[in-house]
Amino acid sequence: MIRRILPWPLTSLFLLAMWLLLNQTLSLGHILLGALLAVGIPLWTAPLRPVRARLRRPAVAVKLLGVVILDSIKSNFDVARVILGSKAKRDNSGFIRMPLALQDPHGLTTLALILTAIPGTVCIELADDKSWLLIHVLDLNDEQFWIDTIRTRYEQPLMEIFE
Repeated sequence: MIRRILPWPLTSLFLLAMWLLLNQTLSLGHILLGALLAVGIPLWTAPLRPVRARLRRPAVAVKLLGVVILDSIKSNFDVARVILGSKAKRDNSGFIRMPLALQDPHGLTTLALILTAIPGTVCIELADDKSWLLIHVLDLNDEQFWIDTIRTRYEQPLMEIFE
């Protein structure tokens, strides 16, 4: 019964909290309006998400978050080194077509978000059959190195989390 009213309770709680923070008030009217939005928006958007994500290994998700944060910090310095370095370093960008083992739609979306969020890499395209991902890399010295790195640091943990 509760799942029918609140399909995503954490999302509803987050929406209510954001509404109150953005309006900087705890007045009864804003609490009621925020609660209405927090219940209504997930109900309204529920048909857009026919497949529910299930985190099979939350501890791996927390570890992956740490890896992504550390990689993002390191990549900021690497990108600065490329941009401020010689012209030869700046002309070393390229595309990688990475074969995928990950098939879960939530895992694939998360992988694309991670690659786009980390400086120096951008996810460009996912094949229609989900067999490969096209990635642009700012400093492409060794294509296999990048494929192995992405596979071990991001794809394998995402498979543990979602599949």
